[in-house]
Amino acid sequence: MWAHQRDAFSMYKRTPSRDHSAVMDVEENSVLSQNSMDVETTNPSWWLSFPHVVVATISSFLFGYHLGVVNEPLESIALDLGFSGNTLAEGMVVSTCLGGALIGSLFSGWIADSVGRRRAFQLCALPMIIGASTSATTKSLAGMLIGRFLVGTGMGLGPPVAALYVTEVSPASVRGTYGSFIQIATCLGLMGALFIGIPVKEIAGWWRICFWVSTIPAGLLAFAMMFCAESPHWLYKKGRSAEAEIEFERLLGGSHVKYAMVELPKLDRGDEADTVRLSELLYGRHFRVVYIGSTLFALQQLSGINAVFYFSSSVFKSAGVPSDIANVFVGVANLSGSIIAMLLMDKLGRKVLLLWSFFGMTISMVLQVAAANTYALGSASLYLSVGGMLMFVLTFALGAGPVPGLLLTEIFPSRIRAKAMAFCMSVHWVINFFVGLLFLRLLELLGPQLLYSIFASVCMMAVVFVKKNVMETKGKSLQEIEIALLPQE
Repeated sequence: MWAHQRDAFSMYKRTPSRDHSAVMDVEENSVLSQNSMDVETTNPSWWLSFPHVVVATISSFLFGYHLGVVNEPLESIALDLGFSGNTLAEGMVVSTCLGGALIGSLFSGWIADSVGRRRAFQLCALPMIIGASTSATTKSLAGMLIGRFLVGTGMGLGPPVAALYVTEVSPASVRGTYGSFIQIATCLGLMGALFIGIPVKEIAGWWRICFWVSTIPAGLLAFAMMFCAESPHWLYKKGRSAEAEIEFERLLGGSHVKYAMVELPKLDRGDEADTVRLSELLYGRHFRVVYIGSTLFALQQLSGINAVFYFSSSVFKSAGVPSDIANVFVGVANLSGSIIAMLLMDKLGRKVLLLWSFFGMTISMVLQVAAANTYALGSASLYLSVGGMLMFVLTFALGAGPVPGLLLTEIFPSRIRAKAMAFCMSVHWVINFFVGLLFLRLLELLGPQLLYSIFASVCMMAVVFVKKNVMETKGKSLQEIEIALLPQE
């Protein structure tokens, strides 16, 4: 079916580049394409783009770190700043980041398209440095909330820009593997925050050190990005073809530059002055890919992953496992799944990982339902609950965690990629906020058995949705994917 669509969609006319110094006519393209076929039979070397990808994933490490940085120290923060026992204030310290993240994600597409991917990373690091410094030095709740909000804006800006950048600078043969680095870096950030927070109960004021530590990788990100390549796709989109060619040489090697440059005019670049309107994403010819992207993020959040993370400490506590050891178990399961996903992403493909990930999450939730059954024996219920929770985290990390961010940047056409990603990440943050807000209330009203049954149903719906709507992108160039998915005008 997709082969038939590719044939049909290849008739689609793209808007030509206005950079006449770099544009080739059809005959020149054909000659260059033919001459470069021999080169393209071998994949570009992975190590040329590797350092650039590693620097970009520092933003994902920071994202994970700031998600977990207040978990252990929250009690000490409340005591020192005078709001101990005020659950509303404690909740605001945790959730203020989500409000900032929503704002950051809403503007991420505009920023990435306006100033470029490299400067967007530097702008992401700036509020994280200022916000973390504010939180580390504050003596009031208001100062803490301001710092957390500023950090949140950087957290909202970082993930979509990281997904864009990694997709656009990676060779097709390792793009899935590199995309998995984002999830692994997030896991390492979460585990780093838990590790740094260990002495918080023994050393007075240690929570301030936890915030200060985060300014080091943020500063490193801003500095190292000065030496990284800019996205050739963004440069071409801006009509800077000569610079795009130079960056391709840095990322792919000289022998692959010509082929990469021949492929770029196939992108849906659009007019230089053309702007992407929200109506075009929701009702226009790009609706289908935006629908797939936003639905994937919605299903990811509605699967119950944040609820499981939130509730894990209580489950382990009932099993007699201390909270710090419980956090280690969850972190190891998350990291292990992410590493396995990295190894399999470019072998099995994105769609296969998504299908088996959501199916595994369904089975895990069924185990949780069985554990919540009043007829289950005490010890059996405990084993089912703990085992189901760890299995859920592991299977989430295998596909539902890392794949959507990578897949979306692959299926979105170049012209709308940044803004469509910003829209989908905003959907992610809004649902994330409401799940966190309503989970305990729903647990109280519905009970664990019914609530986990709902989560299992959502995971099964995700399996059906992926089966019917998601195309495999493994090993395909961004241009091939765009031609396959973009409808005729």
